[in-house]
Amino acid sequence: MRLTHLAIGCLVPLALWILISGLDDLFITLAFFFTRRRSFPWPSEENLDAAPERRIAILLPLWHEHRVVGQMLERNLAAIFAGVYLNDEPTRQAVDDLARDHTRVHLVVVPHNGPTSKGDCLNWAYRGMEEQERLHGVRYDVIMTHDAEDLVEPDSLRLVNWFSRDYAMVQVPVLALPTPIAELTHGLYCDEFAEYQTKDIPMRQLLGGFLPANGVGTGFARAALEHLASTRHGMIFDPACLTEDYENGLRLHALGYPQIFLPVRWQNGRPVATREYFPRSFRAAARQRSRWVAGITLQGWQNHRWRGVWPQAYWFWRDRKGLVGNLLSPLANLVFLAGLMAVPGAGHKSAVLVPLWLSRLCLVTYGIALVQVGVRAWCSARIYGWRFASATPVRVMWGNVVNFAATVVAVRQFAAAQVRHTGMAWRKTDHVYPRPRLGELLVRMHIVPVNEVERAAGNLPNGLRIGEYLMQLRKLSEADLYRALSMQSGIPGGSDSALDVDRLATRILPAELARRWSVMPFRVETGQLHVAVADVPTADLRKELARFSSLEIRYRLVRPAEFARLEREYLPHGV
Repeated sequence: MRLTHLAIGCLVPLALWILISGLDDLFITLAFFFTRRRSFPWPSEENLDAAPERRIAILLPLWHEHRVVGQMLERNLAAIFAGVYLNDEPTRQAVDDLARDHTRVHLVVVPHNGPTSKGDCLNWAYRGMEEQERLHGVRYDVIMTHDAEDLVEPDSLRLVNWFSRDYAMVQVPVLALPTPIAELTHGLYCDEFAEYQTKDIPMRQLLGGFLPANGVGTGFARAALEHLASTRHGMIFDPACLTEDYENGLRLHALGYPQIFLPVRWQNGRPVATREYFPRSFRAAARQRSRWVAGITLQGWQNHRWRGVWPQAYWFWRDRKGLVGNLLSPLANLVFLAGLMAVPGAGHKSAVLVPLWLSRLCLVTYGIALVQVGVRAWCSARIYGWRFASATPVRVMWGNVVNFAATVVAVRQFAAAQVRHTGMAWRKTDHVYPRPRLGELLVRMHIVPVNEVERAAGNLPNGLRIGEYLMQLRKLSEADLYRALSMQSGIPGGSDSALDVDRLATRILPAELARRWSVMPFRVETGQLHVAVADVPTADLRKELARFSSLEIRYRLVRPAEFARLEREYLPHGV
């Protein structure tokens, strides 16, 4: 093969870097496959059921999450302390609405405008929890962190309850929810987290490395966090760090506290893991990843250098090598394509023959890269199936572009912060909350047995929804159906509790529209129009209401009998 002198000059350092990084990844891969049959000490169902329940508090940092937080709080009713900024009234109202109906939901107002940093918001949520403890004479034993978009597997809380007896940090796996194969950006998260949770983190644990917390699905022993705070002026989470989760995992390990990662475990055909949707556009993904690069690589390097015993220095290397690798990967791809297109001949007088040793070096690096792509595809297939995993090679190439952009942004922002002697701002990710199937929710809520749901789904008449069909079969009451619909949609309500109706507000919408859509406005406050609905609002209804009011629409789900009463009392007769 012939290339220009310039291409060869680029190829040598690139090939050497890729070889070093590839051998590092190959070592972890080989260690995984040689040890993957090691048994993990899972407790039996009997032991989980018999284990004394420890008080678990979930800290939830929020900024402009009013569209999704209701669904998260409805479904995940451990004791939740939601930190909301003073200048985020919509989110504050959303949490306040849920707190009225659920005593385990607690609103904690951050006493200054946001956003600041996730660590700062979490610290205030923790202080709100301490105040709640003081007022009610209770104490939480385990502190968990989650985000507004998290779909928390109920069994994960049981496992955290069990393992937190012996470990100061318990990390539940985090996996992306599946999306269509054409969505390359979100598919990249599916591949990466499948590989990370299946191979990298278990090997890190087995080889004695510190466990970086994932930020969500992480349970901390209360005593360990209090010790950590005593070393950091009372701060549980570092407000100046963009990746406070990684920082806490590292510091707890340095203090000698035991950590454990729970491998991906399958139950009832699905993995026991925290599930969520990650960014689905290039811009959003680059924005989120720039925070990861800046926090883990740049701030981590700045704060810790290479301090610690040599095994931890190795894990620092693995965490930070992406700073160079992300910047070089697209260039390596271009040089590779240039080599494929290079054609020898008289017209290429500047072309030179590639040395044999360099050709072999490139072949070795190419072979290692193929192995790593194959391993990532295998990990992805375990979670999402081989059809989805077949596009892994394409997503790897796309990931090089996304990570390059994220790293450039992170380096620029970090450099600007250093020059200005300022902190780096929380680059928040916009969240989407997954909507569970109603049948699955009825089973989880212990309302209808799984065999009844499966039987109804298999014999569902055309045009009838599963909830309505179960009601016809007398397997489900209307009250339970609306309770489940409320939890599924994240819309408060589902009970017959009386609404605080403002008669003037009921006249905002035309009576004909209110009857046609079964929607009743009942209150206006802080730029929001609150409406009662007898069914989960459709996209058409939301679009129709947006034509009549510029206010933000907040829905309240009521049973048909309650809506009929509102209609008789507040709508004009004869219309």
